[in-house]
Amino acid sequence: MTSTLDRPAASATAPAPQAPARAPRRPATAVAPTSTRNTASPHVTTASLQLSTKAAALVLRTARVSGPVFRDDAAAITGLSISTVNRQVTALLKAGLIRERADLTPPGAVGRPRVPFEINTDGFLTVGIHIGFKSTSITTHDLQHRVVGAIAIPTPQAETPEQVVAAVGQSARRFADRWVGKRLLWAGVAIGGRVAQDGVVDHPRLGWTGVPVGRVIAENIGLPVSVASHVEAMAAAEQVVNPADQNQNFLYFYAREMVGIAFSVDGAVHTPAAGPPTIGHFPVGGTTLLDPERTGRLEETVSDSGVLRAAQAAGLEVSSLDELRAAARTGDSVADRLLTERGEVLGRTVALIADIFNPDHVILGGQAFTDYPEALPAVSKALRATTVITQRDVRVARSAITVQQKAAGAVALDALYADPLEALARTA
Repeated sequence: MTSTLDRPAASATAPAPQAPARAPRRPATAVAPTSTRNTASPHVTTASLQLSTKAAALVLRTARVSGPVFRDDAAAITGLSISTVNRQVTALLKAGLIRERADLTPPGAVGRPRVPFEINTDGFLTVGIHIGFKSTSITTHDLQHRVVGAIAIPTPQAETPEQVVAAVGQSARRFADRWVGKRLLWAGVAIGGRVAQDGVVDHPRLGWTGVPVGRVIAENIGLPVSVASHVEAMAAAEQVVNPADQNQNFLYFYAREMVGIAFSVDGAVHTPAAGPPTIGHFPVGGTTLLDPERTGRLEETVSDSGVLRAAQAAGLEVSSLDELRAAARTGDSVADRLLTERGEVLGRTVALIADIFNPDHVILGGQAFTDYPEALPAVSKALRATTVITQRDVRVARSAITVQQKAAGAVALDALYADPLEALARTA
């Protein structure tokens, strides 16, 4: 088996400087958007989560991935004619989404100088929001999908889901307002559950049904908004980070407080009309320390709260997963065995699901995999012992500890990456 799991993962790259956290209290009422935003019913959509084939999108992606790049090279990369590339470059330059690098013009050239172009990472930002079961992250991203700033707040509590979402939207607006002199283009929301047309969300874990998440966020932040299921958004983020894999099919398996999967085919994340696949109820088989209540269900067994319950049932005096991991690393054999058993259960489940889809490769995402890399060999061993495929490429997500932030950023940039000039027109 080709796998990166038999050795502990390397430490994550240090994140970009983060703006200081100012966790807001729960607002009682919605706050109107600031006067610098579009207040006339901002556009709301469900993210498409696919690599676009539109000419402007192809040129913008080439600028992002290969820039600085010359126009003739962009034509070769995209397969577009040089005249089409010239038209798109002219339009994208006028819009400010790309910029020319005259300082990189080859010296001594005869005739019209060849001036390369690249994506403009200076003037624009998008806002990403990941609404989790317990914690919500709010981020700003440049057009390269890089995190510019981030805060994390407890997911607000309120009488209605709409009030919860409004509180998140107000926090996001206040955070985004810190970037004076930047043009905010779009907001993206990644959230668990099913996302229907116009960003309407059913979230069984939170007890939400038909909540207009997109509309409420748009009204409070004053920007166009895209909404997507969070595991599908994480799969899309992997495509953004590594577009070279766009012609391959991959299975994305996520595990933290919730578990879920998404499947990408030829650069498009599959988004079933009935909602993301549900795997939290999958049987886990026998366990030793995990699942002390013997539910036999995957999410109750391997979720953060499930593992913490098992640790407390085993007599460990820990109140968080961070404390459990610290105990394991300082020699507590019970703590290590709990986290290792979690890896074994996850490895078996990944193998069974991967055997059904038979993807080109499998990507493991979420802190259940990345926060205790010492258990990755157990994941790999259980996967190999369960799968019927002898050669399976399995890798840990590139996003690692920032997976939720990268997912929200992928949703925030989805419309711009899909049709940049149309998206920019909606922000006017």
